[in-house]
Amino acid sequence: MEDRSAKYRAFYAQLICAAAKTTDPRIEQAFRTVRREPFAGPGPWSISVGGHPYVVTPDDDPAFLYQNTLLALDPARGLNIGMPGAHAYWLSGCGVREGETVIQIGAGSGYYTAILAELTGLSGRVHAYEIDERLAALARENLKDIPHVELEDRSGIASDLPGADVIYVCAGAAQPATQWLDALRPGGRLVFPLAPEGMLGGMLMITRPDEGTVWPAKFLSRAQFIGCAGLQDADAGRRLAEAFAKGWESVQSLRRGGAADETCWFAGEGWWLSTAAAPVPTVSIKPHADLTQA
Repeated sequence: MEDRSAKYRAFYAQLICAAAKTTDPRIEQAFRTVRREPFAGPGPWSISVGGHPYVVTPDDDPAFLYQNTLLALDPARGLNIGMPGAHAYWLSGCGVREGETVIQIGAGSGYYTAILAELTGLSGRVHAYEIDERLAALARENLKDIPHVELEDRSGIASDLPGADVIYVCAGAAQPATQWLDALRPGGRLVFPLAPEGMLGGMLMITRPDEGTVWPAKFLSRAQFIGCAGLQDADAGRRLAEAFAKGWESVQSLRRGGAADETCWFAGEGWWLSTAAAPVPTVSIKPHADLTQA
């Protein structure tokens, strides 16, 4: 069965990189290398495309795992291993490099943690946080043989986060946690779903400059995730939904503090997103409007 799995993974890696419009060979190699079987658990499995109902696979043939689909970890709660093509696109956007330190918020069963570990290499480090006890236990078992991964079964909104080059968040938030912004090193990238609970938001990438309170920022795509505990707010969610309805591609910077001006797209407490450019622009990557579910 391992030979068949390897064949499936090779096709799957090419498929999702095509869906993500990325030509980065390191991302294709990461998805080709990491087996999905341990992270999915025993089959049959429940899979879904976008917001459509789950469909149960007829058996446990691993071929069903190597598709560009959502893979349920807990169908009743809507917890999934997210759409691979979407994650490949977001990972391409934040450009994880060998030797970097990555924080992942919302590890689930650990599949994308393992992908991140492939991208950082043994010279890097991945600190993964998962607040759900059952999922954290699964992730710990699945990741036990990857020496440069450290799993914490607690919230990733904490003051003791390590310094990081990339923070990759897999839970929707109505605001960026101050702790995430503070943990970023200069040049570091925070990628998180700015998304109201149960609503379609956007995957926002923020880059920390060497100095100053104006940080390059842009949406990579639309996105919808399970909510991040502690970072949801009903009023902010309502206002975010209104902001997204008016368009989202024009956001160019995050401002920390200061009064919002006429370029404000959305304002939170102590921060706001602007359509005006930061002094140092973010990386060039075209927004990908058809990547939504994760």
